[in-house]
Amino acid sequence: MTDHDWNDDSGYRDAVRRAEGATRFGWAAIAGTTGALGCALIVMAVVCAVAVVAGLYVVVSMNR
Repeated sequence: MTDHDWNDDSGYRDAVRRAEGATRFGWAAIAGTTGALGCALIVMAVVCAVAVVAGLYVVVSMNR
């Protein structure tokens, strides 16, 4: 027969524990990806702002 009692729910508890771990890992991956994309967006905005300022400087200095 089996080694477990008729109301033994250790398999269920193990599955819940593994599912909770997978959920935590998934949310951590989502948060990490979102953070990395946010940082990349900020860097791109700064690079574009610097390029605009540099372009304006070149245009203004050429007209003097």
